[in-house]
Amino acid sequence: MVIKVLQPGMLATIQDLGRYGLQKFGVIVGGGMDSISLRIANLLVGNSEGEGTLEVTLFGTTLLFESDELIAITGGNLQPTIDGKEVPMWQPIFIQKGSILKFNAAISGSRAYVSFSGGIQVPKVMGSKSTYIRAGIGGFQGRKLQKGDIFECDKRTALGEDLFHQLQKKASYLSWSVYYTPFVTFKKIQTIRIIKGSEYPRFDEESLKKFFSTPYTISTHSDRMGYRLKGADIQLIEPFELLSEGVTFGTIQVPSNGQPIILMADRQTTGGYPKIGQVISADLPSLAQMQANGQVYFKEVTLEEAQWALIHQEKKLKELAFGLRLKRSQ
Repeated sequence: MVIKVLQPGMLATIQDLGRYGLQKFGVIVGGGMDSISLRIANLLVGNSEGEGTLEVTLFGTTLLFESDELIAITGGNLQPTIDGKEVPMWQPIFIQKGSILKFNAAISGSRAYVSFSGGIQVPKVMGSKSTYIRAGIGGFQGRKLQKGDIFECDKRTALGEDLFHQLQKKASYLSWSVYYTPFVTFKKIQTIRIIKGSEYPRFDEESLKKFFSTPYTISTHSDRMGYRLKGADIQLIEPFELLSEGVTFGTIQVPSNGQPIILMADRQTTGGYPKIGQVISADLPSLAQMQANGQVYFKEVTLEEAQWALIHQEKKLKELAFGLRLKRSQ
C-alpha cells in the first residue's frame, strides 16, 4: 500500500481535523481548511471521519500508486484524472497498481481532499497527523509533500476492506455520488454569515453599513493562516488599546489599515486587532474553498441562528453516514 509523489503541485499536505487542547501552550489547531469535505472523503472509504487525508491546493499534484488502493476525492474540482482519463468525485474509487492520479487546474473551489482507505501512515504529533509547516510538525516530516516522497497507507478497516473487494470486481465507476450541495458550495461570489465580534460596537456606523452592504475581495496575499480582504475601509469610533485575546477559525480582525483579515485553519492562538465579527462554523468550509479574487458579502445572524445552522449541517452529515452504510450493505 504505497504511493509515490511524482509532482507535489502548488501545495499538498497531510491534514486531519487538527490538534485540540494545546492552544494554551501556543500550539495551533490547524487541520483541513474544509473539514466537511475531509470528513466525507473519509466516510466514503470506511475510515473514521477524522483520519488523515491529502489536502491538494489548486493544481499540479501527481501521485503514482504502487499498489491497488481504495480512495475518494472530494472538495474543489481540480479536474482529477487517472492515467489521463477523468475520474469522478464524491464517491469511492478503486485504483489499480501502476495508475497515476493527477490534479490539473481548479475549475471550482480551491482544495481537494484525497482519502486513502486505512488512512495515511504517518505518526501523530500531539494527537494529530495535521501538517503545520511554520512549526515543522505533523504530516510528512512536518512539511509539504515534495517530488519523490513515498508514503504508505495503514490497514483498511473491515468496512474499507469490504468496499475494496466490491469495487475491485467492478469494471466501471459507481452510478452514484454524494450530493454535496447541502454541505459546501464552490461559488466565486458568496454570502458568508457572521455573528458580531467583541469589538463590534467600537466601529463607526458608516463603516458597519459598508461592511454589510459592499463586497470584499480575497487578496492574493492569502493562505491557510488568513484571508486578507480588499474593500471598504473599516474605522473605529476612536483609537483604543487592546490586549491580545484568544482567536479562532473564522475570527475577523481589522488592523490599522482598515482592511479586514479572516483567520483560517493555521491562525495564531491569540490576536490583538479589534474583532468585528466571527464567521459561523457552518460557513467555514465554503469560505475555505474560495480562491483569490473571489468576492465575499457578509450577513449578520444571531448566535442562535448560527447554532441551528451547525446542528442542521451535522444532522445532514449523520444522515449521509447512515446512507453510506446502507449502500455498502446492498
